Amino acid sequence: MLTGKIAIITGASSGIGAAVARRLSHDGASVVLAARRKEKIDALAAALNAAGGSSLSIPTDVTSRIQAERLIAVTIERFGRLDILVNNAGRGHCANVEETTDETIRNMFEVNVFSLWYTSRPALRQMKKQGSGHIINIASMAGKLGFPYNSAYVAAKHACVGFTHALRLELVETGIHASVVCPGGVLTEWASVTEGGAMLPMFSAAAPLIAGIAAERGITLPSLEGVIPPEAVAEKILECLYHPVAEVYTHRGTQEFLRLFAENREEAEMYQVPGALGERQAYEKLKRNP
Repeated sequence: MLTGKIAIITGASSGIGAAVARRLSHDGASVVLAARRKEKIDALAAALNAAGGSSLSIPTDVTSRIQAERLIAVTIERFGRLDILVNNAGRGHCANVEETTDETIRNMFEVNVFSLWYTSRPALRQMKKQGSGHIINIASMAGKLGFPYNSAYVAAKHACVGFTHALRLELVETGIHASVVCPGGVLTEWASVTEGGAMLPMFSAAAPLIAGIAAERGITLPSLEGVIPPEAVAEKILECLYHPVAEVYTHRGTQEFLRLFAENREEAEMYQVPGALGERQAYEKLKRNP
């Protein structure tokens, strides 16, 4: 169904971005791979082309408006159209609020938020000429809930969700869709390369603490799906391309948990308390013994 479609995927050098590129290529789309790590996207493009696909790699730092606009322009010049834009590039951080620097706040918003305008504005000009297209923004469950020790990332992903819903209303009856994807834990390098230090050690150390705190307080934690591979997220994104929806939830149980939050935030936050306390202990221990 994607034969003849042209797709740009940012942050395509690994993780969700690379998985989406492979999946869309498999279904017939020509894919343009954008990321800062040239060697990674070059290798992926070569592999996709060797498998019979059509792929082009364009090294791009999406925090640069000039580079982002060039990405869109080169794609249109090469293929003559643009059907799918997957804004996947993003990065997290690890710090409590008082230790989060101005530089970190700027960095989080530049890559997770400002880039959405840098790519979407020129993409929309082409899509409106065509009368069709689909912009998919990769947010996170952090775009719907608060999580400790990455407040700037949480704020940025909330902005990503809000941006997408505002865009959807602007695009009513234009033939262009906009969707936001809110994954939970995904088996990628994300938690290992967060700014300010890796979050993965904190997550690992916090897990048994959280379980113990919940048991002590008689709290039954909600049944949420754990870490999944990026290929599973790519499948959900493919489904959204075939059957567009406003929000995509990739993990079982997350949409139901968010519905509880919408109905009664105070009650729902009770389930987050063990997580917050466990992560606080893990974070403080790691700060003392990095």
